[in-house]
Amino acid sequence: MKKIIHFAMVLLASATMLSCKKNSPSNDNSADGPSKNGTELDLIRDSVFLYAKEAYYWNDALPNYGTFKPRSFTGSNDLDALTKEVDAISQYNEFDKTPNGAKYSFIDKGETSTELGGTQGDFGFAPFYNVYDSGDLRIRYVYPGSPAAIAGIKRGDRVISINGNSNVAYDNGGAVTQFVVNAFFYSNNIALVLERNGSRFSVNIAAGQYTTNPVLTYKIFEGSSGRKTGYFVFNVFTSDENATPRLNEIFSYFAANGVTDLVVDLRYNGGGYVSTAEYLCNLMVPLANNSSVMYKTYYNNTITTGNAKLLANQVRRDPETGEVYNYAQLLNFLAKNNTTMFEKKGALNSVGKICFIVGGGTASASELVINNMKGVNGIDVKLIGSKTYGKPVGFFDIRINKYEMYIPEFETKNALYQGGYFTGMVPGSAQYLGQLGNDDVTHDFGDTRETLLSYALNYINSGKYTTTGSQLQVQSTQQKPMLSVEQVSTLNAKLDNGKFSGMIYDKPLKRN
Repeated sequence: MKKIIHFAMVLLASATMLSCKKNSPSNDNSADGPSKNGTELDLIRDSVFLYAKEAYYWNDALPNYGTFKPRSFTGSNDLDALTKEVDAISQYNEFDKTPNGAKYSFIDKGETSTELGGTQGDFGFAPFYNVYDSGDLRIRYVYPGSPAAIAGIKRGDRVISINGNSNVAYDNGGAVTQFVVNAFFYSNNIALVLERNGSRFSVNIAAGQYTTNPVLTYKIFEGSSGRKTGYFVFNVFTSDENATPRLNEIFSYFAANGVTDLVVDLRYNGGGYVSTAEYLCNLMVPLANNSSVMYKTYYNNTITTGNAKLLANQVRRDPETGEVYNYAQLLNFLAKNNTTMFEKKGALNSVGKICFIVGGGTASASELVINNMKGVNGIDVKLIGSKTYGKPVGFFDIRINKYEMYIPEFETKNALYQGGYFTGMVPGSAQYLGQLGNDDVTHDFGDTRETLLSYALNYINSGKYTTTGSQLQVQSTQQKPMLSVEQVSTLNAKLDNGKFSGMIYDKPLKRN
């Protein structure tokens, strides 16, 4: 008999599992398999490779055990060694050639599941440089309810000094950049002098625990054409329990006030849970498109043919029924079960235009939402901003001892079979219509003077991104960025401090 269970790969309660169980080789020196003997770290390194050999999306590109030599990866500590191994595995595909790093994979000790569950323990904000003035360091977002928000800090505030040091100008990744990174992300306390509207003020902040509110702001704009545009900033796809009530609040407000179009600000959203991404799509989709295809999911041949035997060692407990099951029992890995349909939610039933504000920090589950909506008949979808991260693949967690490994295990495509955006979505390109533009950190979210929001509102109300003689048009034609695309990309990586980037499969699946 088939039963429906909740496949919350990251949030499900811990259950007994065979963390390091492997296929046993015939002798200790096999070129094709691991030795039965070794340290705990040796066994974990073996398991990392053997799970990848079965579940990794590009597993057919991986060499055998003897060639890869899992136990050869070392580091300053066990996690460092395992990270190097996962990074090496990630190089075995044509899309992720990132020396000394991985674009799509990582391993941790459970920090990701805590973060996406809606709990943070930091200052609750992040900085970035004004691309038109490399000496101008700004606050680019603040989480509601965080220590930074309680201190009154807002997006757009200019950083004059950090811990008494006024040398905060960008130095192309040098000592000043590292000082800024350390102060914001590796300190328990920070003292800032900030400037807002010409007035300076000081704040002292201590890092603290807070519940993540992924919605940074939302509001409605009324255009001269009679259109009503609902705008909201969604910064991370947290768990259903955390995100759904907040999304319902937004869309109930939009529906009650007759919103006709949407501006969805995902410029810093690196992704999160697939179930939350689907829920957002179901809130936005018109009622007329209910029950149409949202997207399709694709796994490697080993998984879809039921030959990923090691997944039986990934044991979980259903939080609702208490039943124990393992990943190998799940049936939605099969090709016939890989289609997700729209299931309309909420009362916002006839959205005409959706402008997505995007950037280098827009990744994975965010790109999934964009691609899903791009495949919906009758919606005018535009992208505004800069090139996205490029991550059409996702993962479920694999627990090995005290670690959680995330490697690409599936790819998605929309109803029109569009996908494959490994190099990112470029606004204004033939494939992703819209307008290129730089992130304007000098203005707060929802300020109509903010460049990318202005582009979006102009398009929705007039069909044009800029208007003749406008301040926005002058800026776009005369002002040239001081920071290159490459510098902005590097800064994003540093000043996001490893902010989660991914798409975690956590939706209901079937099992035997």
